[in-house]
Amino acid sequence: MPKLSDTMTEGVVAEWHKKIGDTVKSGELLADIETDKATMEFESFQEGTLLYIGVEKGKTAPVDSILAIVGKKGEDISALLEEEKKKTAPAAETPAPVSTPAPAEPKKEEPAKAPVVAAPVAQTPVAKTATSPAPKVSNDGRFKVSPLAKKIAGDKNINLSFIKGTGDGGRVVKRDIDNYQGSGASLVLEESYSDEPVTQMRKTIARRLAESKFSAPHFYLTMEIQMDEMMKAREAINVVAAPVKISYNDLVIKAVAAALREHLRVNASWRGDFIRYSNHIHIGMAVAVEDGLLVPVIRFADSKTLSQISVEAKDYAQKAKNKKLQPTDWEGNTFTISNLGMFGIEAFTAIINPPDACIMAVGGISETPIVKDGKVVPGHIMKVTLSCDHRAVDGATGSAFLQTFKQLMENPVILLGMQNI
Repeated sequence: MPKLSDTMTEGVVAEWHKKIGDTVKSGELLADIETDKATMEFESFQEGTLLYIGVEKGKTAPVDSILAIVGKKGEDISALLEEEKKKTAPAAETPAPVSTPAPAEPKKEEPAKAPVVAAPVAQTPVAKTATSPAPKVSNDGRFKVSPLAKKIAGDKNINLSFIKGTGDGGRVVKRDIDNYQGSGASLVLEESYSDEPVTQMRKTIARRLAESKFSAPHFYLTMEIQMDEMMKAREAINVVAAPVKISYNDLVIKAVAAALREHLRVNASWRGDFIRYSNHIHIGMAVAVEDGLLVPVIRFADSKTLSQISVEAKDYAQKAKNKKLQPTDWEGNTFTISNLGMFGIEAFTAIINPPDACIMAVGGISETPIVKDGKVVPGHIMKVTLSCDHRAVDGATGSAFLQTFKQLMENPVILLGMQNI
């Protein structure tokens, strides 16, 4: 089982492209391996015949365990399999020393006691379907119910405690039962659940985010951005100038990259004995996929045009959804952006994506009253929250970065004047 990413500890065989007895050429596709981040093609390094498959389709195996054996047709591979068996077998326990017990003293006979017989315990049958009789309701002052309503509720398996009575003194009557049924409400009286095995991706997400959250002291800085000018600029760009459609996420990436160029101390990574400040700007872009979250990296983002960022971001998003990202696509980030604005989320906080010291959570654009020139007017606000690792970035440093980002977003002429669209 090959190690196909820096965080991979085990892999799942998604598909075999050869079967036992098939001829295999060097460089020929042998299997698809699902790692913690993507499904990747695995090519054979040898020529020969596929003699043995060690991991069936859909099964998991640790890195460096036998995935398959390729050799000469008819070759004896029993020694290899025996060696692998010894490596994976649990260590034998050392037997405890055997001591000879001292001879037991003869026991004195005691008169036999009459056996104690336990009283039979009544067994309560478990309801298997939603048609089991409704619980009996007693008119003991908790609530009142008419005999007719009680009978109808029992026949229809309706829990009377769910119904508000409209009779005298809150009494539940027939019309209350009829109205309840007429509302289209239904009762589910059988508990159920489903268990799904955890994927390699979800295991890695859980481990890395737990390490980040509980090892890096997070603090959060939130700022509101007035988006009216940027909305006008984006509309004009897409109508007149841009060869591809520019999204708000593309504009955020561009503005973040430009702000990082002025505040490289935010473009940082805590390394234990030292802090690394990167002079290059590689923006990680969180992408939601079915099994979790992937973070492809837009490299040298500050030197790219909006159109280049847009094309690259869309390509990465599609590859992520199709599980076609390669290790080079998700490595090397120096700062990460997580955008949930398209899901209607107004504001949220994100967990830092190691090795970065910061991650920016971007909310949606909402129409809201704002004060402009001393008057309350309609406006559009976007909230962003910067999560910082306090070991590497202080509050003043993060705040200065956000102020620059805000200035660029609220004055698109400054941002777009830096470079061609």
